[in-house]
Amino acid sequence: MNKIVGIGANVYDTLITLKSYPREDTKMQCENIRMSGGGPCATGLVAASKLGAECAFIGNMADDAGGAFLKSDFEKFGVSTEFCSFIEGCNSFSSCIWLGNDKATRTCVFDKGNLPKTEIDKKSAKAIADAEVLMVDGNDLDAAIEGAKIAHKGGTKVLYDAGGLYRGIEKLLPYADILIPSEEFALGHTGAATCEDAAKMLFSKYSPQIVVITRGKKGGILYDGKKTESYPAMKVKVVDSNGAGDVFHGAFAFALTRGYDAYKSCIFSSAVSALKCTKVGARDAVPTFVETVKFLKECGYDEF
Repeated sequence: MNKIVGIGANVYDTLITLKSYPREDTKMQCENIRMSGGGPCATGLVAASKLGAECAFIGNMADDAGGAFLKSDFEKFGVSTEFCSFIEGCNSFSSCIWLGNDKATRTCVFDKGNLPKTEIDKKSAKAIADAEVLMVDGNDLDAAIEGAKIAHKGGTKVLYDAGGLYRGIEKLLPYADILIPSEEFALGHTGAATCEDAAKMLFSKYSPQIVVITRGKKGGILYDGKKTESYPAMKVKVVDSNGAGDVFHGAFAFALTRGYDAYKSCIFSSAVSALKCTKVGARDAVPTFVETVKFLKECGYDEF
């Protein structure tokens, strides 16, 4: 049985590593070009799988080169595609990402492709009801909402990776048990001046069990309806920050299946995300559970 299932973005990424971000209308030689799987939900599932959870993706995939790569990439990292439909004549969700080494930045340009909306069949519905966590990211919105409704009926927790201010996401937000927005999303959606205020507003309006606002290298905050706690970002030499937030969410879903409380889950996920940033690739760079625990002990956290 898959402990974690997900509905959302699965993206074919082209990663271009550069010494510095290029000026417009110029030519320059890059340091490296590589293909990688991406997308918040899909990458989160890969992270959870690499950490040790049984995971599956629910969604449509194209029959183009990007779709073939993404299918093999899931298989490589142990994420099941048994609940996927493979559609002929469509283009995959794809992106081109520039990684500037001098300032450790990333710039992303994407094309959402033309895959049809995912339909939840009986087999997928059972997988959601049987899982411990359903991950959603606001993409494939109708299927995500239907999946979240099924999850609530079956006792499955819904973890919402709220990174993008997509149209219609207010329909999905009330179904989030674990709401983990980026700082940009939290402030943009609520209009609050601070993350603390935004967390309280999101909690009051949508009634999740917890709100965790991620703030990149500044760490983040956790609000459970009673108190606000800050958690740190682990200090590492950043090589590639692309996908760090996606990995955080996948690690958090994994932490939930381990029975960690909310704050311990934040610390664990922060460590996984930091280690990911020390290597290139949103998925290849995700550490194992053993590597993460070793790193946490080096950082002074012995409770893992």
